[in-house]
Amino acid sequence: MKEPASQSTNTSEAALEAARRDKMRKMQEMGVDPWGARFDGNQAIGAIRALENEITVESAGDCPTGQPPEQHGPKVRAAGRIVLRRPSGKVHWLQLRDWTGTVQVMIGKSQVGDEAFALAQCFDLGDLVGVDGELKRTRTGELTIFAERLTFLTKSLATPPEKHKGLNDPELRQRMRYLDLIHTDGVLETFLRRTKIVQSIRNTLAGQGFVEVEGPTLHAIAGGAAARPFVTHHNALDIDLYLRIALELHLKRLLVGGIERVYEMGRVYRNEGIDARHNPEFTMIEIYQAYGNYQTMMDLTEAMIVDAIRATGQPLVLPWGDRQIDFTPPFQRKTYDALFAEHTGLRPDDAAGIAKLADGMGFNSVGKHPDVVKSFVFEEKVEEALTGPIFVTDYPASICPLTKRKASDPSIAERFELFIHGMEVANAYTELNDPDLQEELFTKQLAGLPEEESMAKMDHDFIRALRCGMPPAGGLGIGIDRLVMLLTNSQSIRDVILFPLLRPE
Repeated sequence: MKEPASQSTNTSEAALEAARRDKMRKMQEMGVDPWGARFDGNQAIGAIRALENEITVESAGDCPTGQPPEQHGPKVRAAGRIVLRRPSGKVHWLQLRDWTGTVQVMIGKSQVGDEAFALAQCFDLGDLVGVDGELKRTRTGELTIFAERLTFLTKSLATPPEKHKGLNDPELRQRMRYLDLIHTDGVLETFLRRTKIVQSIRNTLAGQGFVEVEGPTLHAIAGGAAARPFVTHHNALDIDLYLRIALELHLKRLLVGGIERVYEMGRVYRNEGIDARHNPEFTMIEIYQAYGNYQTMMDLTEAMIVDAIRATGQPLVLPWGDRQIDFTPPFQRKTYDALFAEHTGLRPDDAAGIAKLADGMGFNSVGKHPDVVKSFVFEEKVEEALTGPIFVTDYPASICPLTKRKASDPSIAERFELFIHGMEVANAYTELNDPDLQEELFTKQLAGLPEEESMAKMDHDFIRALRCGMPPAGGLGIGIDRLVMLLTNSQSIRDVILFPLLRPE
């Protein structure tokens, strides 16, 4: 009777682990700790490779007849994971990888001695080792560390994925991100690039005088956005609390308090769907500048993105799937109404025509405010057509309760959203700082709203803060994960979040 595939796989994996454990026992018999210890002074492999020009070669006239010219290279010390292993008689070849690159290692029995060479026979793919030696080239020109001393650092008991099959299941890659980082080409580089992008954003803001703060992640009122929150309960106070859905209202309190240029970068939580652009837990930055407006925020957004691209060493024209994105400033700027007319063929003030179009798309426009109907059509017909980067400006005021109105036309809000290939990346306002109007707009927004949907209670303390006087200001929010997607050519938000939310195994 044929053994089931899953049982066969488990048996094979158990046998491979048993072989690794046998090697571990042999190492212990040699007096080697399989879990290693402190290993000071190791150089990054990328830095070691940069020493290639220090290798010198004797002239042919200085060598005995028939002998190849002798090389002399710098002494180096590397530590990393074995990703390729090729025993060959009295020579053992390795490829060693750290987070900066890969280098070949030659372990010769006559160079390291019998004891160290016996230790090398116990090496497996995935093991972590340290190597001291001389950096030279092989006869084929391969840059190589010629080992003189070996230090064992950690045994890998798990067998790596097969080289050609790899980790092809996206959920398996996300669940076992540690293996994904080790074995999937480009994954480690993507996440290291993310750190450079985030650091660059902080550097740009620091250069313009902004300070970073930390606000609460547990809120008594889920405010600052229209989203469904996660609810938790605090036992000591016997109250329900919400994981924050936005950073806005606490940062504005700080504007009132006199912190004139302030931002926070951190996780926010929305109890909503999961797809290629949405994860319930994601990273956002919100920025507020006293005495600025939404035009100020446009300039700041553009500067942060361009600086981040340059910080990663990339050109301003980047690939995005089978397309390209040209981030050369200045980014395009067009009004909401101009884009609406361009992509729908309807006048922005043609409420009847817009309602008819919306109804034909499956939206019930009966009893809805015309701007709500218009917003639905814009989201469905216009946003996906925007290649960008493009700043969409001047939204209908009725759908922007936290935004200052245009002095020349109160029906228009001083707001922009940045779109890149149909994806909203940034949202910014000239902030509303009139406490009476803010209270009125909150009241209208909350009327009849179910508690689980969003801000079901008025944030009276925020209104009280506004009454103390919040300076005119520009405010900006950027989805960091989406920005990283675009700057790393990643098609799913789950490819740029180290540990996206998954169903339990």
